[in-house]
Amino acid sequence: MPFLARLFGNVFSLGPDPREEWRPLWQRTVAEARDPDWYRMCGVADSVEGRYDMITLVLTLVMLRLEDEGGMAASTARLTELFVEDMEGQLREAGIGDPTVGKKINALMESMNGRIGAYREGLRSDPKVLVEAVRRNVTMAQPDEAEALVQRMAALHARLERTSMDQLRAGEFAA
Repeated sequence: MPFLARLFGNVFSLGPDPREEWRPLWQRTVAEARDPDWYRMCGVADSVEGRYDMITLVLTLVMLRLEDEGGMAASTARLTELFVEDMEGQLREAGIGDPTVGKKINALMESMNGRIGAYREGLRSDPKVLVEAVRRNVTMAQPDEAEALVQRMAALHARLERTSMDQLRAGEFAA
């Protein structure tokens, strides 16, 4: 919900929150990132850091899919806003106060932007580049499992390429 609408309720009647159209996709992204197989079969650490790494990995793949569609900058921005809203809530739940939340969110966004670039490059070039990007950006319980993670990541990337915009908007990924 936009800040003024939260602050003043319906006084300004700002209309529906434009992010709501993309909330099912955000929820599906989080659900995918929480799939136990990422942790059990691909060696991702089941920790706060590992879970954040998986959310950013799946979100990156979704954003790259939107990027490939073209003309989806506003939609990507809405999805990013949902990510920030969720991360801000998580930080506050963890007891981080107002003075540092903004700094932490900025750091998370810088990290996310770096991962988008690294994963984009890795997916479009040699798989070894993607393995190295994963090793740099994902907290692994078993570092030697990076190749398994990359294989599953590539499979999800392929599924997303087969997913229509209507399916994405509804929070569905192709089989």
